[in-house]
Amino acid sequence: MEFGAPRRKHRMSLTPMIDVVFLLLVFFMLASRFGSPAQLSLTLGGGAAQGYSGPPRLVRVGAEELKLNGAVEDEEALVARLQELVDSPEDIVVLRPDDAEVPLQRLVSVMEWLGEAGFTNLVLVE
Repeated sequence: MEFGAPRRKHRMSLTPMIDVVFLLLVFFMLASRFGSPAQLSLTLGGGAAQGYSGPPRLVRVGAEELKLNGAVEDEEALVARLQELVDSPEDIVVLRPDDAEVPLQRLVSVMEWLGEAGFTNLVLVE
């Protein structure tokens, strides 16, 4: 009884597996983040407030306006008034949102331009 000529073994194709690996590689390259996110140094109110000295420097950040010790100021006037109130750039400046509706991005923007103006010790309180 003869079953026919011996068959040649069929080799598996690696092309589909290579395609899948390539697609996974492209996906992870596009989904990953390159570089580090920007960091903002921040001291949360509490233990750092013990080193506070000098006149009050409370900046209330509203959605549209800024107040320094209760007086509404624009950005340039606020920086000028703060420079009069501090002895050195390391003096504490307290930031407080006016209400819960103030966007976080607004707080971060104020902190960034205060940092660029030379104020290095910003304290955020509730």
